[in-house]
Amino acid sequence: MSGILYLHGFRSSPASFKARAVAEAMAARGLQERFFCPALSHEPRQAMVQAEAILAAEGPLTLVGSSLGGFYATWLAERHGLRAVLVNPAVLAHLSLADYVGPQTNLYSGEEFQFTREHVAQLQAMEVADLRPERYWLLVEEGDEVLDYRQAVARYRDARQTVLAGGDHSFTRFVDFVPQILEFAGL
Repeated sequence: MSGILYLHGFRSSPASFKARAVAEAMAARGLQERFFCPALSHEPRQAMVQAEAILAAEGPLTLVGSSLGGFYATWLAERHGLRAVLVNPAVLAHLSLADYVGPQTNLYSGEEFQFTREHVAQLQAMEVADLRPERYWLLVEEGDEVLDYRQAVARYRDARQTVLAGGDHSFTRFVDFVPQILEFAGL
């Protein structure tokens, strides 16, 4: 049986609005045991160890990644042959996050951590050169004030895409797409 591995963004957590929306929709269908959303480490290499441990234990899952989680989902999808929904994804994560080197605070837990140049280098090492576009569904809003949606549209040009006017980095219309995300995941 399939399920979903949700990968949250930088400074985010399983308590994020989007993660909770997917968890609630799956629970409503009696599938709560097939939803996985770890509190990812701020250290990229460790975050992928966490995600891969879930995949090793649970078998193939559909990935849903938001922002930095979309970058991680791409790396995991290509490495493990999985499908992924990418929500306002970070395309060049090492460039997007280079300005965040220094002390950071998780927006949900309040945990403080140091984001380092080594973490940026880890992200750069995770860049995926070639994509299999049939694996992806890109969801972006043009009003994203953090990441340039055009980078994602270009990067995933041959994938299924939903590009919406307006909005912001949070992807304001996310709940409208949750049923389709579950359908994409075969649930």
